[in-house]
Amino acid sequence: MTRFDDHLEILFSCRACPTVAGLPVSGPARGAKVMLIGQAPGPHEEESRRPFAYTAGRRLFGWFDSIGVNEASFRDRVYIAAAIRCFPGRAAAGGDRSPYPDEIERCGAHLDREIRLLRPELVVVTGSLASSIILGTSVLTDLVGRAHRAERAGRAFDVVALPHPSGRSTWLNKEENRRLLDASLQLIRVHPAWKLTVAGEGVRKKPRSSAASPRHRARDG
Repeated sequence: MTRFDDHLEILFSCRACPTVAGLPVSGPARGAKVMLIGQAPGPHEEESRRPFAYTAGRRLFGWFDSIGVNEASFRDRVYIAAAIRCFPGRAAAGGDRSPYPDEIERCGAHLDREIRLLRPELVVVTGSLASSIILGTSVLTDLVGRAHRAERAGRAFDVVALPHPSGRSTWLNKEENRRLLDASLQLIRVHPAWKLTVAGEGVRKKPRSSAASPRHRARDG
């Protein structure tokens, strides 16, 4: 087995968190130089064994489609990770609960291993939790629309932050936040690692503006 195969075996066999409700889910694109980090899988991701497999995924892949890459090409070429890889379970007040700090800490070993193995040049973080573990802050208005540099697991890389595409968020209800989203997408589009990653099938020549699209006016931050 390759070292990458060794990592996947460790990841998918992990049962370190007795408080979660699901099994590990990840989007392993071999040799990827771009990584996307989300929060955690939901129940639909647990069922399908694929990250971003439901409503949030449709919004997320719509954003990337707006800069010329369809969902199939994205999944093939970008490594999709998360703060934790298992569905945390339901919150007492309804909806999916947020990962506990000890779950994030344990699952961080998988993320560190992936960064060491893949050596990504660009990391895209979605939402406040992923932003906080990579950039040290969760204030999206300070992060989205700007280029960042971060280091983890002994590797330095560029970072672009996006809001979380969950339909429960109202972050994109504000016009100024939609402009920040569009700025982040353009930063991704022109990044050398992105250009190299998505070159070939599934890439359109004329990307659309996400901020101008009506679908981005929904509650998907």
